[in-house]
Amino acid sequence: MVRAVRVHEFGGPEVLVAEEIAEPVAGPGQVVVGLNVADVIFLDTLLRSGWGSEFFPHQLPYVPGGGGAGQVLSVGEGVDPAWLGRHVAGRGSGGYAERMVLPAAEIVAVPDGLGSAEATAVVHDGVTAVSLARQAKIGQGEWVLIAAATGGAGSLLVQLVRDAGARVVAAARGERKLALARDLGAEVAVDYSLDGWQDQVRNAVGGGVDLAFDGAGGPLGKAVFETVASGGRFVTYGTSDGFTDIDPAVAKQRQVDVHNALGAGPLDPATVHELLTEALALTAQDRIRPVIGATYPLAQAEKAHRSLEERTTLGKSLLVI
Repeated sequence: MVRAVRVHEFGGPEVLVAEEIAEPVAGPGQVVVGLNVADVIFLDTLLRSGWGSEFFPHQLPYVPGGGGAGQVLSVGEGVDPAWLGRHVAGRGSGGYAERMVLPAAEIVAVPDGLGSAEATAVVHDGVTAVSLARQAKIGQGEWVLIAAATGGAGSLLVQLVRDAGARVVAAARGERKLALARDLGAEVAVDYSLDGWQDQVRNAVGGGVDLAFDGAGGPLGKAVFETVASGGRFVTYGTSDGFTDIDPAVAKQRQVDVHNALGAGPLDPATVHELLTEALALTAQDRIRPVIGATYPLAQAEKAHRSLEERTTLGKSLLVI
């Protein structure tokens, strides 16, 4: 038996129950990883509440969590035994547990010198940030607005945009988050909980931004869209307040290219593997630094979810196993 956190019914954070479950076994093409650290993302809180069953079907009871890092403990049929004992990171289902089954073709060796916490912090958010930066084709000297700039993906995106030679405008809530955004390389930081923040952005950059990343979604995403200059680009990937729905006629009138990064569905495994490999390499080279704002023992997954839902977490939340 191994320790895990399970959801027996959809609901609030209190439905996350720590208990013992049967030890997982590696099937053909799979490995069992003894997790040191498990990733926690906002999507986990939405799925736990019962949202998104048409996109992410879950049969109750289920173990939440989509990935982490640790050592390979066993390999299934057809898997190279050289993986045994190696420090790896990967994505799969059932991450809130001591042990997790992952497809061998999708795990990535963690670079020497990089810890499990840092590796886990980029398993989802690093993949997202690197993918967004690639899609947006960031130009040197461009003004780029990043909304939800101190979240797991947003904080990495600030660094990637700065690394590409662009100028960052960070939008977040409260001085604590704005200070972190400046520390990460934002040239301008605005509080998007204040009325008129879009005017602040436009005044700071002389009209409007060339590119905006919407990591929030919902009504806030529409406000982010308003900061984009004519001929600019708007990329949305946030879902914390639902999807951002931009009227195509308005976008055409303003000549703004709108791209929904979630519109095509989940990335294919080969692309995720490539992006995760790059994100881990960038982290090992200190070109990006994951901001790990909170760590919790496995049994306190409920606290991790509450903090995310209350928007009190800076950067990443992780479960340390």
